[in-house]
Amino acid sequence: MQLGTKLISSKRGAIIVAASAALLAGILILLYLNSYRSGVKAEGAPVTVLIAQDDIPKGTSGTLIASTGLLKTTTMRESQLRDGAFSDPTNLSGKATTHEIYKGAQLTASDFAPAAASLPSELTKTDRIIAVPLDAAHGLIGEIEAGNHVDVFAGFTVTPLGPDGTPISGATTRAVMKRIITDVPVIRVAAKTGGLGSSSTKVLVKLSDKQAADLAFSSEYGKIWLTLRPSAGAESSPPDLVTLETLLLGVPPIAVLRSLRGHR
Repeated sequence: MQLGTKLISSKRGAIIVAASAALLAGILILLYLNSYRSGVKAEGAPVTVLIAQDDIPKGTSGTLIASTGLLKTTTMRESQLRDGAFSDPTNLSGKATTHEIYKGAQLTASDFAPAAASLPSELTKTDRIIAVPLDAAHGLIGEIEAGNHVDVFAGFTVTPLGPDGTPISGATTRAVMKRIITDVPVIRVAAKTGGLGSSSTKVLVKLSDKQAADLAFSSEYGKIWLTLRPSAGAESSPPDLVTLETLLLGVPPIAVLRSLRGHR
């Protein structure tokens, strides 16, 4: 006790005590760092992994998942990865989900299998695929193929209406056409031969649910034309009504529209 008191009270003794404390602190820091490094090494270095951004239904194609925001990338320790976890979205190409994947789950090889040809696998949210029966001229049959993009025109024969919305008595029906949908991807062109040598061709296109309803109505009650768009750099003018008056006389479409509604 007296020896310790003498060491602390003397200048030399104070230096020795301070040096010993610093040495002990250094040893403790080194032990902590070694322990930390060992723990980090055991967990593994940070790696990238693909995470479901939202619930992904069974049968969804990997290409669709990668291109529509259904996944996100994050980093985590290697020790946290599930077996077969994907880190690169290109690895999902040619695959489809074998079961529903829930939001926040890691995407792994066991969640996918080679994708079979399936129309539903190409759809998300409001996407719809509709088949339109067309003849060779109206549908560019023999000229268009899957992967092309087209514009859709619809023609109708209409009767002018009065202010109350009823047909005007004695009014002459008039032909009207308009581009109703722009830049439509073609999914498939399928020809089907009927009885007695008749044939029909259906063109499958991908639309929103609203556009699909417009196209179904136009096909049922009017006449549909498809026009092929450029493969790159396509541009579109604003769609207008086309009638005999606009085509031959240069009457503005708005004037024709008013006359069809009975406002002359």
